[in-house]
This record gives sequence, C-alpha cells and structure tokens, in this order.
Amino acid sequence: MPWTRARDVARNCVEEALPAVTRDIADALGHALAEPLTALTDLPSFHSSAMDGWAVAGAGPWRLRPGRVLAGASAGPLAPGTAVAIATGAPLPDGSCAVLRREHGEVTAGHELRYGGRGPLPEGCDVRPRGQECRAGEPLLPAGAAVTPAVLGLAAAAGYDRLTVHRRPVVELLVLGSELLGAGPPRDGRVRDALGPLLPAWLRGSGARVTGRRLVSDDLGLLRAAVRGSAADVVVTTGSTAAGPADFLHDVLDEAGARFLVDSVAVRPGHPMLLAELPPAADGRSRRLVGLPGNPLAAVAGTATLAVPLLRRLGGHRDAVPLRLPAAADLSAHPRYTRLLPVRRLTHEVAPLPFDGSAMLRGLAFADGLAVVPPGGVPAGTEVEVLEAPAA
Repeated sequence: MPWTRARDVARNCVEEALPAVTRDIADALGHALAEPLTALTDLPSFHSSAMDGWAVAGAGPWRLRPGRVLAGASAGPLAPGTAVAIATGAPLPDGSCAVLRREHGEVTAGHELRYGGRGPLPEGCDVRPRGQECRAGEPLLPAGAAVTPAVLGLAAAAGYDRLTVHRRPVVELLVLGSELLGAGPPRDGRVRDALGPLLPAWLRGSGARVTGRRLVSDDLGLLRAAVRGSAADVVVTTGSTAAGPADFLHDVLDEAGARFLVDSVAVRPGHPMLLAELPPAADGRSRRLVGLPGNPLAAVAGTATLAVPLLRRLGGHRDAVPLRLPAAADLSAHPRYTRLLPVRRLTHEVAPLPFDGSAMLRGLAFADGLAVVPPGGVPAGTEVEVLEAPAA
C-alpha cells in the first residue's frame, strides 16, 4: 500500500472520537477539547494597571492621595486633579484616566505629582482595559484543540474549573522478541530493548494513555494470550510483523478473526507495518492493533505512519496543519518507495542526518522530525513534508 494511502486509512478508520468526559482542569492536560472553549468573563474583568506607579484623574500636576491600591484590593474614586499610588494588576479607581508609571513620575515635597515626560500624559496610558483580551461568551479555542499547559492557563483565567474533553485512547505496548534485554548492555547475541523506553513517550505525545509495557518472548501461545487479554483501545506491538520463523503476529491475528486494514506499506524503513481491527472488547468497545517492525527506526516510521494519526483521531484531536520546508540538500529515496528520513531543522529548511539505517537511532536522537521523501527523492530546495516528533 502507498505510504500516503496507509496514513489516510489509519486516520479515517475511526468513525468518531472516543466519548467526551469532564475532567478537573489539572487533569485535562493532553486531552482534546470536546466542545469549544468560550470565555466565562471579560478578560481582564476590570480596568487594571499595567505598571507600578500612580493612577491619575484629569490633567496634571496631581495632588497625591495617601495610601496605595494593591492587586486584589480596590479603592474609592479619584477626583479630577488627584492621584494615588497603584501596583501592577490592581483595579483602577473610578475616575482614573491613565497610569503614570513610577519611572516617569516626580513627587514634590508638597505631595504634588508631576509627569516627567514631554507633553500631557496620554489618556489610557498603561491601563489594561476591561475586555482587552476577550469578552464574555467569545470563542477562545475550537473543539479538537489540544489541551496544552498554555490552554490550561487560558481556561483558568477565563473562569473554568473543569473542562469537557475526549477520553484519551488507552494503549498497551507489547515489545516482542526473545533476543531483547530489559537492562544492561547487549551481550551473548542479545540486544537491549530500545523501543520500550522510546515509544511510550511518543504515544503519550500523540494523545494516548499508555497503561502497560510488556516484553513478550517469541512464542505463539504467549503472544496469543497477550493480544487477546489486552483491554486497551489500541494494542501496539513491535516486531513479528514480517514472515520469519519466529514472526507469529499474523497467525495470532488470523486466529482471532482480526480484519487487516493495512498490511505492509511502500515505505523505507518500516515497510512490514500493519494495522488491524480486533474483535470488540467484552463491553463492546472497538479495539485495534498497530504492528510495528522490530528495528528501532523502522518502528518509529510505523508509529508516525499508523499509530499517530489513529491515536489523534480517536482522541478527538484536529488534524495538524502539514509542515512543509525546503530541503537543504538532495534527499535520496527508493525508486518506488517513500522514505521517512530523520532531519534537523535549520533556519528555514531541513537537513538530512547521518546514521539513518533501519536499526539505528543515533540520527533520530538529533532529529526534529521525519522528512517524507517521495519515491525517487527530491533535489535541494524542494519542499518536503516534515512529520514533527510529538512532545513527551
């Protein structure tokens, strides 16, 4: 299957996102909004001072009133020709026309305040007017927007204690292979599991809730039990996707009555990736399995191709706007296969990185993303799509 088609299948095999749930604002991080976020109040909700200094009424010079208006407090109205000291963020007293910042004001021995600049103090100077950022009822973010730390801050400022978001898809990661070690350096013909530490953060960054990670040896019965026993919305496996003597994943899926949606993709690295629809869970929930190749960079390519679009759609996230940047050098590819190539972003272009073999991760460690190089490659200066690595 062509690479673009495989990605579209992963994105469009979900008819609708997972159901909406209500979360305390602190627990909504990483979810997608299930409904638009609208302001519950004007922001700011009152006229306030943008600087430390003095609130002034009318033209100067001003008679300085005793006291100080602090953030969270209020003060009585100002009569024309008077001023009062005020702190940043404090409510502006009624009658105020501007704020004179501290470094521009001069206080005489007779408690008279003068403006040290040229000409009159401009009306509204250093005042944050009510509703400057938004008005109550104004849409702030659309449904499908990712709840980032900045969104949490905006929602809190707008008056929210809880948010309605889509449930995050539950993922279980099965790392397959008797040759894998869970600790220590490679030895005795065995290699260290690199995908167990790598993939969970990538999957979480795509909106998933990763509830488990298991090493499963090359055994048909063990793999059958692991897949059938998983209650996850999406089971992600690494290895066993090809047709080697210890590759049992196709057999397990055939036995289970799974429906293959993608079975091998014309991409390098990672072509023996797959996406299958598993029989429904006991409670009727749909379940899917993403089979990634065992080689590390190939597994990352499969994650970007199949797992990321599937998880984002299940979690209710909007489709990301494709990032396209010129290539800083010629990017080679297979004559008939798309190539996913680790690249590093320069100022306005992307450059390929060395150590880009299927079993390598050294190039990926320096990468900002994967360039989608069409069959045949592209010359320097040609724009290519770049799949950005999700945040951890």
